[in-house]
Amino acid sequence: MRIFELTLPLSIDTIGKLKPKDKVLLSGELFTARDAAHKRLAKILKNGDDLPFDISKTALFYCGPSPAGDGQICGAIGPTTSYRMDRYVPEFLAAGLRVMIGKGERSAETNSIIRQYHALYLSAIGGISAVLSQHIVSCETYLWQELGTEAIYRMVVDSFPCYVSIC
Repeated sequence: MRIFELTLPLSIDTIGKLKPKDKVLLSGELFTARDAAHKRLAKILKNGDDLPFDISKTALFYCGPSPAGDGQICGAIGPTTSYRMDRYVPEFLAAGLRVMIGKGERSAETNSIIRQYHALYLSAIGGISAVLSQHIVSCETYLWQELGTEAIYRMVVDSFPCYVSIC
């Protein structure tokens, strides 16, 4: 197995060197976004407005962190099923998104458009959310706190383990 230590943002050249099944230890700033956040971000794009963060320089992690316990930076951060976000992928890729992290399969159409845009879909392993949270350097609610775990969180990760699924 090939292992890559990568720091966000990722260039198209870096993405081009990856192959499915490669292990990636990802570091840098990423943002969480689940269904409700995707819907709001899509509305911003549809209105022709700028997104509140530069999605070309980060990754969208399909997860909703659980509340942090005493002494924790954040609680468990298990990935959510990605296919529910497939309908938003074309417009987000057109807006500059290059990296998505989640779990599970994507539709054939989503696979195709990810490849067309030279983007990357990384899989995080479900069921080890407490272990994944150990790779979080910082975590803060970034947007839409009223959405609870569906809010957008800004995270800084260090050597966050993922596997290349689509590139």
